[in-house]
Amino acid sequence: QVQLVESGGGSVQAGGSLRLSCAASGGTLSTYDMGWFRQAPGKEREFVAAIQWTGVTTNYADSVKGRFTISRDNAKTTVFLQMNSLKPEDTALYYCAVNRAWWGSRRSDDYIYWGQGTQVTVSP
Repeated sequence: QVQLVESGGGSVQAGGSLRLSCAASGGTLSTYDMGWFRQAPGKEREFVAAIQWTGVTTNYADSVKGRFTISRDNAKTTVFLQMNSLKPEDTALYYCAVNRAWWGSRRSDDYIYWGQGTQVTVSP
């Protein structure tokens, strides 16, 4: 079983940037398709971005397209989410997860091995 650890969250003002990281504890993510999701208080968990295991192909939610970038390092041991031009509506707990279905799936049911999440708070 893969254990995921997210980091990099914090509090920023609108227009600011954050870079989230997702690493596997005791293992590697090199052969997994990965995704980022987020959940705001009182709302359902929603898809943010996905990346194929090769690192070449990505998929984004319309709400973050052009502002967020998902990537993975050359050794494919860490997955990143670069978030620019942050808005208050981006405030949420952000999770990374391993995809077990089609690489670009936006369904949370297609993902396993979730991390504990990292909080992102964007103030006006």
